[in-house]
Parts: sequence; structure tokens; C-alpha cells
Amino acid sequence: MQMKIVFATGNMGKLREAQGILGEGFELVTPAQIGLLEDIPETGDTLQANSLIKAKYIYDHTGCDCFADDTGLEVDALGGAPGVHTARYAGESKDPDANMDRLLSELEGRTDRTARFRTSVTLIIGGETFFFDGVLEGHIALSKSGGRGFGYDPVFIPERTASGPNTEGLTLAMLSDKEKNDISHRGKAMRAMAEFLKNR
Repeated sequence: MQMKIVFATGNMGKLREAQGILGEGFELVTPAQIGLLEDIPETGDTLQANSLIKAKYIYDHTGCDCFADDTGLEVDALGGAPGVHTARYAGESKDPDANMDRLLSELEGRTDRTARFRTSVTLIIGGETFFFDGVLEGHIALSKSGGRGFGYDPVFIPERTASGPNTEGLTLAMLSDKEKNDISHRGKAMRAMAEFLKNR
């Protein structure tokens, strides 16, 4: 039997990715699919605070079991920026190309390009709240490469791990969905959540 759960996103790429990570035991629906159309304000000053705000908003308005994530890109040479402002780095339009262009411009000429993606997931189930986190280390490429994925994927080169796929020099946007999910920050957080739900 599938567990139906609301995922606080309007991003179809992210929805597909989450469904692939969680697998067949879960049916994910978006807030829009259950009639919740308004933008949820993200006013927290941490990723966890923002994911909690989004999950709580959905639970309070619908009573449905739900989860939300907030993901930040932390670039060491920029003091951890864009961080909590990742989606709006180049303005309120949340334009991924503009965000990447600003990032590449700010890193121009810099040799230290180490960075990480950090995801914080908040799950509200039966009125109880749980948190799951995932981190992916890597560095920022010199230019955009690859046509897959979304967000900053075309400029983020993941650190190669002994157990993961050979991603040497490849951006996240050059990997298959499975290769990305196997190593990604969101994959780690959501697999931890899925394990929790299966054992609950």
C-alpha cells in the first residue's frame, strides 16, 4: 500500500527526483494538486527553519502528512554564501541562470572554489515533527556544463567518493537521475526519511 504524502514544492524536477529516491511505497503530491496555491513565505534564517515553516504551513492548512526541504549552496570563498538565499541569489525571480551567472562572476579569478550543498528536510506526520539532513561536498566549475537537473546543478562538481559513481570532473547536470540521487545532499536526507517512515 502506498503512503500518500504532500511534498512542499512546485518544482517538478525536484518532485521527480524525490519520487525516484523514495520509491514505489510513496505517492507524492504537490500543494497545488490539493488546492493550496499560495506561495509559502520563507522567512527563516537557517535551512531547517525554512523547511519547518513550509511543512508547518501545509500541515496547518490541510492536516495532511507532509514534508518540505530547503537546500542551500555554501561556497567557502564567499563566506558560506549564498546559503539560505540560494534560490533568490540574483533576485526574487528565482532565475537559475541569473543565480549561476552571479555566482560565476563573484568567483572569477579565484582558485578556492570549494563548496557544498546542504539539505534540511522537515517531516510532519501524525502531528509530530522530524528533521533529516544531507550534505554533498564539491566545488564550483569554471562554467556551466550539462543539460540535466535543475538549480545550480550545471556549475556544481561533486567530490568523488570511493563508493559512488565515477563523477570525476562532471557537474551534477551531466549525471543521470540515478547517479545524482545516489550521491546527492537531497538523496541522503530523503533516504534517511524513507528509512524512518518504513520502520515507523
